[in-house]
Amino acid sequence: MLAPRGDPPAVSDKQAHAAWLAERKEKGQSDCTPLHLQRPLVIGCVLCNPDGLRLHSFVDRDSQNEGQVMQKVFHAIEKHQPQRVSWNGSGFDLPVLHHQSLRHGVEASKYGDPGEDDRKCRCNNCISRHPLRHLDVMDLLAMYSPQNSAPLDEQRAAGRCVAKLCGVPGKLGLRGWQAYAQFLAHETEAVRRCCETYVMNTHLVCCRFQKMRGGFTEAAHHQEIAFVKETLNNLAPAKSHRYA
Repeated sequence: MLAPRGDPPAVSDKQAHAAWLAERKEKGQSDCTPLHLQRPLVIGCVLCNPDGLRLHSFVDRDSQNEGQVMQKVFHAIEKHQPQRVSWNGSGFDLPVLHHQSLRHGVEASKYGDPGEDDRKCRCNNCISRHPLRHLDVMDLLAMYSPQNSAPLDEQRAAGRCVAKLCGVPGKLGLRGWQAYAQFLAHETEAVRRCCETYVMNTHLVCCRFQKMRGGFTEAAHHQEIAFVKETLNNLAPAKSHRYA
């Protein structure tokens, strides 16, 4: 969703977005909104620890609590200090969160601590060039060169996306580019399901990456995939996810 761009108060978000798209089309530009103007509606994650695996989403259900939702995300990160894993998180997800957190005055002292207050945070924060606590698998596999990057899941990739190459289902149903229309239709649950299938695909591909780098044996990898399938299939009636 576009942030205010100087239009009169009577202009709705939908009208502003349509006008912006028309301007971009006339200039032959992409219809992808600049990251600093995007607003997170759903922030999905897969939580893994010795107790098991679960899907969780932070959702701005009424589009009025974006700052509070993001503050909850950063509170959770600072409380648990997890190893964060993403696919293109450095190129998309984190910049969106950073810009909108700046806008809303979100506080996240440990998240960006360069080690001046806590030496354990040195190189373990998310403002370093390659932070240890955030592993962007796409960026790493591409050797930090954007021209080498590959899509995790992309309808136009004709099956050549990384998820499908690894035998992972890919996105089910709604695509990311459809999220704005779903937002306008108040179909927040559809966006949440899209987000959760994406993060679960990320988790499954990262399991394969762990096997490649020696973090999983063949047997451990099969066991983890079987556990993921069992977990998701148990959630299927409520979450509308099912993996064969």
